[in-house]
Amino acid sequence: MLGKLARQYDPNVLVGFDKADDAGVYLVAPNLALVQTVDFFTPIVDDPYTFGQIAATNALSDVYAMGGKPVSALAMVCFPEKGDIEVLGQILSGGLSKMIEAGCTVIGGHSIRDPEIKFGYAVTGTIDPMRVMANSGARVGDCLVLTKALGTGVISTAIKNGKAAPEWIAVSSESMTTLNKTAAEIALKYDVHGITDITGFGLIGHARELALASNVSLEIKSHELRILPGALESIRAGHIPGGLKANRVFAECVVESDGSVSDELWNLMFDPQTAGGLLISVSAGDCDRMLEELKTAKLPAACIGRVLPEGKPLIRVV
Repeated sequence: MLGKLARQYDPNVLVGFDKADDAGVYLVAPNLALVQTVDFFTPIVDDPYTFGQIAATNALSDVYAMGGKPVSALAMVCFPEKGDIEVLGQILSGGLSKMIEAGCTVIGGHSIRDPEIKFGYAVTGTIDPMRVMANSGARVGDCLVLTKALGTGVISTAIKNGKAAPEWIAVSSESMTTLNKTAAEIALKYDVHGITDITGFGLIGHARELALASNVSLEIKSHELRILPGALESIRAGHIPGGLKANRVFAECVVESDGSVSDELWNLMFDPQTAGGLLISVSAGDCDRMLEELKTAKLPAACIGRVLPEGKPLIRVV
């Protein structure tokens, strides 16, 4: 809908909404730019403190995906008029714990009455304008590294349906509350050309944006994907979120498979992730060293594919 409105022109906008990138970037000085993003959603786990942590981790992720450093945040709250205020306190406390971990200061916020709980943040970060990790920088020959396992969407749906095993919930929650801070800091040490984070559009949806913005094609090695415990079982049991179905309708037309991918794994690649990992386009010469450092940091990172010259299909899964 933003694209249908009157266009604004501002030469200080380095990355705007028209690029379908993770966050906006605005130049404020020759050597300094701001990264701005906003994200909020309804509860996806039962524990309010954990929900707050997940919401904060997810909101911060877009700043890390641009190569920025989050510095301040505004909380956004929708809460029932007669809701238990202690629950809201736990949500806010959980979110604050992750903001403190990120070194990002919560400086205010806004709340409204709403029958359905929603929570998140608007986050502002700083970035070197010469080192913006836009999704348009992938180069032919690069390796694609993903820093987290997939499956939070289907497991969250299993949770809502009361069918998720405790161990699934624990591992999924751990993934969704792990900041992308360390992954981004490690990535920026190497010859990285583009980064995006895997969130609501799923792996394929965000890979599509990366490929289109960079004028390249991608090959994804399905056997290299890291998968959260319970994710494939949730798909087999029919715990399919509406977002997964929407992602398939939207992006499946640009993907082809060599026939070796199971139905469950195919679905998983469209699964909408919450606070998912970073998809990093890194030079082949630096890939192994970067992966080794990511793994030393105890991140489930893997090289899941490579960047190919522009052609059809846009994304090939093998």
